[in-house]
Amino acid sequence: MDGSNYDVRCEVAKLLGQLLAATQSAKAVPGSAKGNKQLKLEDVLNILSAGFLRGGTGFLKAGEMIKGGTSVNRDIRVGVTHAYVEFGKCMGGLWLERNISELLSHLFSLVSNPRSAPFHVDAVYARKCVNFILRSLIGGQLGERAQIATAKELYLVIVKQMNVVELSSNDLEKNQQTEASLTHHMLVCALHELGCLVQSLGTSSAPLVSEPSSGIIEPVVSVLVHPAPAARLAAAWCLRCISVALPLQMTILIERCMTRMQHLKSSVEAISGYSFALAAMLGGVRETALGIPHSKGKQIFAIAEELLRTATQNSRLSLQRTQSGWLLLGALMTLGPSVVKGHLPRMLLLWRNAFPRSSKELESEKARGDAFTWQVTLEGRAGALAAMHSFVLHCPELVTEDVTRRLLPPLECALTMTVHIVGVIKMYGSHLKASAATVRLRLYDVLSLLPPESYEGAFSSLLRELVAEFTLTDNPANTTTSLLRSMCHVDDSIILGTWLQETDHKTIEDQLQPNSASGSGALEHDPASLYIQCPPSESVPGPLPLGVAVIDSSVRLYGVVFPRVAHKHRLQMLEHFAECIKQAKSTRQQAVQINIFTAVLSALKCLAETKTGFGNVEVRKAAVDLVLGALGSLNPILRCAAGEALGRMVQVVSDNKFITEMAQYSFDRLKSARDAVTRTGHSLALGCLHRYVGGMGSGHHLNTSISILLALAQDTSSPLVQVWALHALALIADSGGPMFRTFVEPSLSLVLQLLLSVAPSNVDVHQCLGKCLAALITTIGPELQGNTSTITTARLSCLVCCAIMQDHPDSMVQSEAISCLQQLHLFAPRHVNLTTLVPHLCETLSSPHLILRRAVVSCLRQLVQREAQEVSDYSMSFASDAKTDRPTGSKSSIITETGLEGALFSLLDKDYDRKLCSDTQDTLVSLLQTLAANNLTKWLALIKDVLQASSDASTVNTPVEEGESGQKEDDDDEGLNMKNINAEPQRPIVAPRWPTRVFAIECMLKIIAACDGNETHFQLDTAKALRQKGSGDYLVLHLSELVRMAFIAATSDCDRLRLAGLSALQEIIVKFSKVPEPEFPGHVLLEQYQAQVGAALRPAFTPETAPDVTAAACEVCSCWIGSGVARDLNDLRRVHQLLVSSFAKLKDNKDASPLYSESASTMEKLSVLKAWAEVYIVTMEAEKEHQKQQLMLSKSRGEGGEDVDEFGDYLGGSGESLLSLVQPEIKMLSKHWLVALKDYALLSLPPEYSSQLPAEGGGFYTFDTMDSSRPHYRKAWASMLYAVSLWLKETGFTSVDKDNSRPANMKADESDVNRFNLLIGICVEALCNPMSVQPLETVNLCLKALDTLLDDPWTRAHLGSDQVLTIELLNVLHRLLLTRDSIECFGLIMDVVRQIIRAAQSHVDNERALSKEKEDKGASTGGEIVDQLSMPVDIGDGGESGHIVPGKSVAFATLEVCLCVLVRHMPALNPSIPTTGFQISSLRQTAFSEATNQLLAASLQIMTDLPMLCSPSGSVSVLPTILFLTTGVVKELAAKNSERVSPVVAVALQCLKVLCTSPLLKEPTCSSVWKRHLQSALATVLDFCKPDPEKDKVGLDDTTALLCIAVFIVSCPTDVVCPSNLLSPCVDQFLQSWQTGSLQVQLKCIQSLTSICQHSDRQIFSPFVHKVVVPIVNYLGSVGKDSSSGAIDEPRLAVVIEGIRLMETMLSAAEEQHKLNLLSLIVPILVSFLIDQDKLHQSSAFHRKLHDTSLQKLVEIGPQYRTQFLAVLQCMPELRTRFEAAVRAQHHQRSKPTSAGRGTSGGGGSAGGAQAGTQSIQLKMDFSNFAA
Repeated sequence: MDGSNYDVRCEVAKLLGQLLAATQSAKAVPGSAKGNKQLKLEDVLNILSAGFLRGGTGFLKAGEMIKGGTSVNRDIRVGVTHAYVEFGKCMGGLWLERNISELLSHLFSLVSNPRSAPFHVDAVYARKCVNFILRSLIGGQLGERAQIATAKELYLVIVKQMNVVELSSNDLEKNQQTEASLTHHMLVCALHELGCLVQSLGTSSAPLVSEPSSGIIEPVVSVLVHPAPAARLAAAWCLRCISVALPLQMTILIERCMTRMQHLKSSVEAISGYSFALAAMLGGVRETALGIPHSKGKQIFAIAEELLRTATQNSRLSLQRTQSGWLLLGALMTLGPSVVKGHLPRMLLLWRNAFPRSSKELESEKARGDAFTWQVTLEGRAGALAAMHSFVLHCPELVTEDVTRRLLPPLECALTMTVHIVGVIKMYGSHLKASAATVRLRLYDVLSLLPPESYEGAFSSLLRELVAEFTLTDNPANTTTSLLRSMCHVDDSIILGTWLQETDHKTIEDQLQPNSASGSGALEHDPASLYIQCPPSESVPGPLPLGVAVIDSSVRLYGVVFPRVAHKHRLQMLEHFAECIKQAKSTRQQAVQINIFTAVLSALKCLAETKTGFGNVEVRKAAVDLVLGALGSLNPILRCAAGEALGRMVQVVSDNKFITEMAQYSFDRLKSARDAVTRTGHSLALGCLHRYVGGMGSGHHLNTSISILLALAQDTSSPLVQVWALHALALIADSGGPMFRTFVEPSLSLVLQLLLSVAPSNVDVHQCLGKCLAALITTIGPELQGNTSTITTARLSCLVCCAIMQDHPDSMVQSEAISCLQQLHLFAPRHVNLTTLVPHLCETLSSPHLILRRAVVSCLRQLVQREAQEVSDYSMSFASDAKTDRPTGSKSSIITETGLEGALFSLLDKDYDRKLCSDTQDTLVSLLQTLAANNLTKWLALIKDVLQASSDASTVNTPVEEGESGQKEDDDDEGLNMKNINAEPQRPIVAPRWPTRVFAIECMLKIIAACDGNETHFQLDTAKALRQKGSGDYLVLHLSELVRMAFIAATSDCDRLRLAGLSALQEIIVKFSKVPEPEFPGHVLLEQYQAQVGAALRPAFTPETAPDVTAAACEVCSCWIGSGVARDLNDLRRVHQLLVSSFAKLKDNKDASPLYSESASTMEKLSVLKAWAEVYIVTMEAEKEHQKQQLMLSKSRGEGGEDVDEFGDYLGGSGESLLSLVQPEIKMLSKHWLVALKDYALLSLPPEYSSQLPAEGGGFYTFDTMDSSRPHYRKAWASMLYAVSLWLKETGFTSVDKDNSRPANMKADESDVNRFNLLIGICVEALCNPMSVQPLETVNLCLKALDTLLDDPWTRAHLGSDQVLTIELLNVLHRLLLTRDSIECFGLIMDVVRQIIRAAQSHVDNERALSKEKEDKGASTGGEIVDQLSMPVDIGDGGESGHIVPGKSVAFATLEVCLCVLVRHMPALNPSIPTTGFQISSLRQTAFSEATNQLLAASLQIMTDLPMLCSPSGSVSVLPTILFLTTGVVKELAAKNSERVSPVVAVALQCLKVLCTSPLLKEPTCSSVWKRHLQSALATVLDFCKPDPEKDKVGLDDTTALLCIAVFIVSCPTDVVCPSNLLSPCVDQFLQSWQTGSLQVQLKCIQSLTSICQHSDRQIFSPFVHKVVVPIVNYLGSVGKDSSSGAIDEPRLAVVIEGIRLMETMLSAAEEQHKLNLLSLIVPILVSFLIDQDKLHQSSAFHRKLHDTSLQKLVEIGPQYRTQFLAVLQCMPELRTRFEAAVRAQHHQRSKPTSAGRGTSGGGGSAGGAQAGTQSIQLKMDFSNFAA
């Protein structure tokens, strides 16, 4: 391993690990020599420890350790670390569980051994190696229960070591004390691993804290007073991990640390340790959703201030108190603006006092003091700057211009001090250097975050310090920055070696990188990292050593400042850089160069981001000289940096001439130079130049660049040159775009040639070929699908290249092959063979190389988005083939019978890489969304397996039982079998951990969502029937599994999983609550799962449950009760009782100290109130429905109804309803709801009103936490508002305060008004606030609340009296109509508008009544006569003038709303839009739903009420609009030839009738104008009736036209319709309608005429009689003549009967002298319809009905007009004879059954006999005279 590279180390370590594992697994060989003993575990571990501690070639030889030796060999130590991990993996999780104690003891002995830590950096490296072993084995190989057991072992280690520390400080000798002092490294490792374990377990680790005998907290807290700072810091971090994993412990631990800090304030270690712990935990608060109480921040601020104030009182404690005080203040800043805001004035004062006020004070400071004073001063100022950095970082909202201005004096003073501190260090000793460097580090960090323009005046001195810092002017050490690799482009990883970051071993491999202190990050380097956010890739923060950190910070700040510096200063700096490099020699020169180039790259990056120019020609020349010099450096990293700098410089300069010069220079150098260094540097320079300029910008250099690079790539004498040339070629291909297209063929040919010719050992060349191939595939793009010969060849070449790379032994080359195939599949999916690719991916999925696993999962993620089914099928076939072909004892495939899906789920538990896990989840989701709905059994079984897997999975796959074991031993007599170490019993599968189980629940929810579109998934009987036929799999059949899985999750010990489980349970209730149970009619399917639901919810209401879990459970409770599943109240009581128990959360327990933030308490309380509100809403709606149904039943069957409605069981058929469960609590709830709504109203105020908020907070929030409480109020307010509205409606708005619950100084009416304003205000704010977009559900609830609220006489009266509020409310509703698109929402809006109009109308009526009363009083005293009919002219919209002013008129605002509704559905009604006639609307209206029709009808009805809201003059202003819209609706929805007439038309006609009969027509002030408008409306309707093809008018439907005209004629005053120019067209329209020949139209025509003929004014109906009735009478006569022979159908019969009624109406309306004439027409027609007796039984039913009707009419007419009737009959004897025969026949027919019933034989029918018939005709006229 000595001097080996990464691959060799890994392979040798793998071999060593497997060899050593084989010694533990091997069986005794019969007949072997007795000396051949099996190695004990201790021997194996000793072998590995020898290599770890000593290294060298002879580390396996006995006795080597006794000899003295050299320092630790890092290569070997890292290699042996790999071997430890491999050994543990080979032995398996079961072995690891059994031997964990011995293994831990051994590993901790490594770090406590003096040989492992000759220097501090070696100790850090050794700790990292041991922690890597522990994380890989404990974190990766053990299940959750085994991890908890391991945590207890770690607890024992910590206890033991702390006992040793106590003994060593008291009794041991000096050498033993030295040995004991090294044990702090052991503690650091143990604490780090314990913290990682607890954090990964989450709330599942609760037993580690709760068990009294083995609680881990006390031992960890005891380490906080350890003498070693590293141990104290590790303990602090461990406590942070515990408090983040178990939020319940956060506040408890903070209180414990504060208390102990106070008790032990004279101990240096205690002050330091407890402040570390507090800082760490404060930093962890933002990672918990529930936070800590706000008061804790105040307490910690007080402690910190106290520490700073008392720092000077005791010199022994000064340094520690100063450091701790500022550390706590820095940590406090992480709590965010809500906490810091109150302390900011004090903080600004502390910062100002930490530094001298002026330069004079600074000078005088240097003259006094000693070394210790200066150390305390420097540490204090470094701490102040650290707190300032934390403030700017975590509270950017508070960093205003004013605050920035107040921060600058301390910063300027700090900068001045750093300039002069060199003299102080010389005077008092070099031990101050570290403190001075810390001050500089903090200063640079703060300035990096502030806007550079704010400290522009200090640039010159600042830049001198920065340049001196990274050019190592005052630093004798050759320290290099760690930022160079990150400043270079991510694509240059192959040259920089950064690909190591994409391996599983980056944590330990970093130690071997060449730059300073690489991988040596440790907490002790910077305590401030305790509260700074830890990078996601690191489990423990690892700040770099101070020397490196300062240079890094200076480089970052230099980049920020450089773009704002004058060009002359840029030139000076660049020249200075060149001079520094020139003066430095050998390794120092390289260190200086690395730092300078990192700074230059940082500056160029910022120049590009700020779009700032680089500078003049001189600046460019200096920069170019600097860069070109480094292109020939022997250090490849420097060459890479120089190439990157050149590319970025070209980008910033953006000058074609400059680009040409740079490119030409590289061309010349590449042509002339023969050495590899120059060639590689300038090759990359060309690549970077093209990368940053692009194909278009560098197109004219493309040909030369590519030809040179293609030539260099073929230089087989130097693989290094090939690598750099190919990398540059890939960069050009990537950036070239279409310009590179012509160079694809030669480049592709070269790639293929080199893949075939270059030896596989040149891995870098093959990897670069892969990158190049990927770039070429991207360049060709979608053309790859083509079939031309060129494309076919190129495609084939690409596939061949991929196949070659797939067979390469190196993992990185294989990953490139997979990436190339992925790109090929993207552009040409048909040409990628999935039958070979998918099995290859499945096989590679279990690769030990992270980079290869990443590539596989990324490729699968893309494949399943398009071909999920094929990928799944191929993976299953691969699994079956692998099972068949696998030799006995060989390693099993990761793909099992669960297929690819199961393998991906298992991968989530094996890999910690975030990118890989994210891609794996995306792949599973894509597979699920495509396949799950058709294969539910498989997917649900998979998810169930994940959820049901035992937490103690390490014992699942136990070894074979004794019998089998013995058999195996007998069979295994061949000696050592290496394959046995991989046997499955030794490698138990780790159970899915909680993040995987949470994801499994999310998958279950996605499956439900995927099935949502198909109703069959939610219909049990249909699903069963289809299942029996063998067609499909349906979700409803798996309901029991869904409930079971949700139950498992909801009752787990992990809070995140519980939340997911409760969410799943709620979704199941929502989706399945209405699914009926076919076997038990009237019941639903979910009823059988009531016990599971109750059991799942119960644990969430225990006192120790986290508030977010209780909040989620409350939501599920309300959902369950509201779903109506549990119909028996006894069943409901179980869940109801849980909600009742939640009332305890609403009580303020002043004695108990809160464990979470006040906002968490707010969330919990509001969730309880919201749940109850939702239950109350459901209860009241069900009660309302129940009452409606009871009313309907009582109407239909009287009071004796027997049936029980569908809500009967639910509401309690025996008289007890769900309301009985809610009623006892409603009084208390309503008060809480109103308080919460008041809170919400206050919190909804704009920021400028924040000063008006009460300082003590509200009912459920505190002033300090109002920002974090707002989201909880936003979620809950709508339900509470609707519930309060329902309750107020139920109890009466003014009855609420009758129990004197209002404030003593407030009147009852004032209290009601305040409550009304609060509720209305909340609604209006929510509906119209442009800053927030409320979800539709909230808007609907808000509208329902408004509707309910206004359904009370008092609220309507109050609203009606406030015209401004009424108009504002209508305007809000109008805006809502414009911005929403939901029919349900529109319907609710119109309901509210109707209530508003009711309120306004009621107010206007009251005003008129009062006015009338005053007038009556005045008249009675003055003796004047008052017109009782007239209205007051000044009351109502429009007043006396009649002007309707927009914004001040209720009628106008209402018309806006109605117009919006109508125009939205019928755009042709908008007169500003040109119409195309009727066709579009008539086609559209057929698509209107019932809800839309109701909406349109509501708009019309509301409009009709508006004239009465106005004054008589005002009504004249609105009437034309109303008539225009109403007649327009008729025109649009009743077009001729449309399929059907919309039901809305009937409502429109009714509205016209209301307008035509309006009381305002009798008002003298407006009557004449009203009549003119009605005449115009009638004329408009008549115009609509006329078709005009030229104008694209098809006319009105005939029946609608008739009805509309009839409405006007019958309802309007006579003088409206009497003008001949109106009346004549009306008559003509009727005549045309009659002449259409359509029986349906003729029927309507006669019916309308009948109503017209009843008009009191003869002048109106006479024209109709003269013109229209004549043809009708003729028609009836013709029917009479043909009735005996012709066929009469039902429609014709209806027309004839209506005609008879019309004639009867005319007869009654005719004058006396004309009645005889009319009868002479009517009687013959009626008699003609009579049928002879002998033919009657042969006639049809229609003929008989006509006969009966005619006879009945004749009998009725006879007595009524006796004289005229007799005269007619006498004149026409044949009529008399026919009529008499019909009467006698009818009489005889009726008397027959009567006689038979009596049993008599007498003939002849008496009048009495005729009356006995149930349908006999009463003969009121004596016909005996006709016999004569």
